[in-house]
Amino acid sequence: MTSTRSTSLRQAVVAGLAGTALLAVLITSTTANPTTSAEPSQTGFCDAACVETKTFDVDGVAYAYRTLGTPSGTPLVLLNRFRGTMDEWNPAFLDHVAASRYVVIFDNIGVARSGGEARLRMADWARSAGAFIDGLGFKQVDLLGFSFGGLVAQELTLQRPGLVRRLVIAGSGAGYVEGANLNLMAIEVATKPTNTDDDFLFLFFKDTQTSQAAGRAHLARLRERKDSFARLVSEKTWKAMLAAAGDLGTPETSLLNRVGAIRQPVLVANGNEDVMIPTLQSYALAQAIPNARLIVYPDSGHAFLFQYPREFGDEVIRFLGEESQP
Repeated sequence: MTSTRSTSLRQAVVAGLAGTALLAVLITSTTANPTTSAEPSQTGFCDAACVETKTFDVDGVAYAYRTLGTPSGTPLVLLNRFRGTMDEWNPAFLDHVAASRYVVIFDNIGVARSGGEARLRMADWARSAGAFIDGLGFKQVDLLGFSFGGLVAQELTLQRPGLVRRLVIAGSGAGYVEGANLNLMAIEVATKPTNTDDDFLFLFFKDTQTSQAAGRAHLARLRERKDSFARLVSEKTWKAMLAAAGDLGTPETSLLNRVGAIRQPVLVANGNEDVMIPTLQSYALAQAIPNARLIVYPDSGHAFLFQYPREFGDEVIRFLGEESQP
């Protein structure tokens, strides 16, 4: 990517966010009061707070996973964030989506409850995710990747386009986008040996009363599961994640150079002030993918999907249920 191209891209991104770009849909103030909890499930299945953890082996590696919803249609496989485990998906979001879709969450190789050693290359994180999907016998899936998981999801889609039907990229970007990369304070906090609730609220939610309240409600929901956080991401593993993300960290290696090959329908979404992966990255990504749309949520940050679990869940269900265009 040349400097001229990068400058032009940034100008287009700024102009698009300030105006009415065709790809971007800004959620109006009528949805600005976030849903922070979910009512008990009425669908008869064990919800995210109680569903059992299962394991199976692929080439000697034990993958830990959970499934929610009725096994039918195209499965929706979720890919975890940086330093995230399957315990950290908001139960309200999971239960809402699983009422309509068959949902699979898991820990990739070397992460928390799964065995093996975490990979140092982004391509290998994607291959490991693909091996997990193959191991479950799925011939085609929909993917939802959050943050680091969004990078893995893009890489897997590029590696194996026939495996992925539709793709959702939440709170993620392209690795490198000129003028829209991680700020030093976010990196410093995200890589502390141990993160506190205050660290999490800073990194994932906007510095407003409503967003911070949604963040605290999210953390409380996570703790409803009795064995939540029984296994955490080790320092060795999250440092491997950093190394893998570094594969995409230059103008030459940015996913912006390759995602034009993604032909699947793609939904890109973020909060309007993401301190982890700036919202400008999401816009640039939606510009670069031929069949992508972008949703930006108000008064929210990196974890907008946990601040608006029902609203975003509805968007995901709608998007995945659309008929593919010829």
